[in-house]
Amino acid sequence: MKKYLKIILYLAVFGVIVILSVNYYVTSTTRKHIYNSIRRFPKNDVGIVFGAGINGDQPSKYLKDRLDAGILLWKAKRINKILLSGDNGRIEYDELTVMKNYCFRHGVDTAKIFIDYAGFDTYSTMYRAKHIFKIKRATLISQKYHLSRAIYIGQNIGIKSVGYSANKGDYKGYGYVTFREYISVFKSFIDVLRNREPHFLGNPIDINGSSNYSKEDKR
Repeated sequence: MKKYLKIILYLAVFGVIVILSVNYYVTSTTRKHIYNSIRRFPKNDVGIVFGAGINGDQPSKYLKDRLDAGILLWKAKRINKILLSGDNGRIEYDELTVMKNYCFRHGVDTAKIFIDYAGFDTYSTMYRAKHIFKIKRATLISQKYHLSRAIYIGQNIGIKSVGYSANKGDYKGYGYVTFREYISVFKSFIDVLRNREPHFLGNPIDINGSSNYSKEDKR
């Protein structure tokens, strides 16, 4: 019995070392691409805003700050278009309608808003940005804890990516999501290695064409 416990212990220690090593590699190779200020921020055609939870018909603080950052970059002409990516897989939970209505109410031209209706996780968002929207360069907009993973995925699937930190004040559960990110980074590292294809793809949408923002949706 002790022999098996030792084996389990060694495997657990090895697993922790592997996860920490992957996280260090991802963080160290993407750090230089993360910006905290709009000053000297490089221009890109497209900014991608990742979903981050809603409270009824309002964005969570995480999501609100991401949307505000995207709107700021658009108004400052650091990006020309905004791709909103999130989860609208259930009638009672529709991140995308909340996200696009928020952008509309805050002055973003709807012709410049594109919607990814199947961005169920960060890898799916980036994969679909590459293969559905044919994006080659992008500004990724999220909290700092999440940007290294998003940039790593983008750089390794063929999207030249930079990140803009949407951090603003304190966040409930920030310590937990930062800890959980260690596992998420490792999972994304494996997804990139095996070139995982998301469950939902669909027909191409030309990011240089007409927006797929639906004006019939409630605002």
